[in-house]
Amino acid sequence: MNKTLILLAVFILLGGAATWLVWSKEDPKTSVVSGDRNFAIKDPTEIYKIFIADRNGQTTTLERKADYWVFNGQQKVRKNAIENLLDAITRIEMKYKPPMAAVNNMVKSLATEGLKVEIYSKENQLLKSYYIGGGTSDERGTYIMMSDAEQPYVGHLPGWEGNLRFRFNLNGDDWRDRTLFEIEVEDIQSVYLEYPKQRNKSFKLDRKNNDFELSPFYDITPVANKTVNPAQIEAYLSNFGRIVATGFHNDYEKKGGVLDKLPFCTLALTNVKGEEKVYRLFPIYSKEELDPKTGEVLAEANVLNYYVETQDGDLLTIQSRIINKVLWGYEFFFK
Repeated sequence: MNKTLILLAVFILLGGAATWLVWSKEDPKTSVVSGDRNFAIKDPTEIYKIFIADRNGQTTTLERKADYWVFNGQQKVRKNAIENLLDAITRIEMKYKPPMAAVNNMVKSLATEGLKVEIYSKENQLLKSYYIGGGTSDERGTYIMMSDAEQPYVGHLPGWEGNLRFRFNLNGDDWRDRTLFEIEVEDIQSVYLEYPKQRNKSFKLDRKNNDFELSPFYDITPVANKTVNPAQIEAYLSNFGRIVATGFHNDYEKKGGVLDKLPFCTLALTNVKGEEKVYRLFPIYSKEELDPKTGEVLAEANVLNYYVETQDGDLLTIQSRIINKVLWGYEFFFK
């Protein structure tokens, strides 16, 4: 009996020692979460810079400013893109540890296709550094491994299914904000709208103290002998509250041909700080709306989208139903 008790005690002690050794090897700080699988930064306010690099040498640097983010030190980052990325960074966790037989292939995949991700604090201190790879066969998990580790894991976001790589792997203009206008009426100083082929519809709106003065854009256009409706001006200017383009098309092979044409209109808005945004709009027609013999636009053609050229030379597209709300004519502002 005593011998049995002694053997049982030895077994328990050895088992406890073995468990302690396993935990201590996994992480010297905790017996629950190993350092090489603790990927998330729980507090997004700690994050001030995100660096992402792929194996082809393409890099992305996202930096936090006062209330927005910038892409590669220049353009404003699209709000939805940075929100999705921060959601991944703050919630990503290990889904499971892969079997040993899968480790070699996962490491090779991360080495050849992985994205290097570095996350920094406001003081430019490195908070996390890891590799994001491809997805599992069922696309419900994503390969991930700490930069200084040898053990890869399958990560995921609790409550969300999909390949996390897509949140990190946007290219160039995909990161950029597509907002053309986002301004309150009280912050607008002037709006000039020029229609080269419809000069009588072109106009200027200039702030004079607390009111706006309406005038034809071209000096040769007669001033309308009608009463201006202030409510119409207010309604028009309120339409600049938020106008967002569909996407960038700077790589469009026929970009030069588009911009060589006479624009449908040129729209310029200046805010009270003197900052100006200028856009040239070019209508987009489908083949069905062009004369098959001459290529000319048919009279009954409808414009579904526009190309938009910015003053910085970017080319975007926007749906006509979105931009039409600020493409008014001079005659629209009278009682």
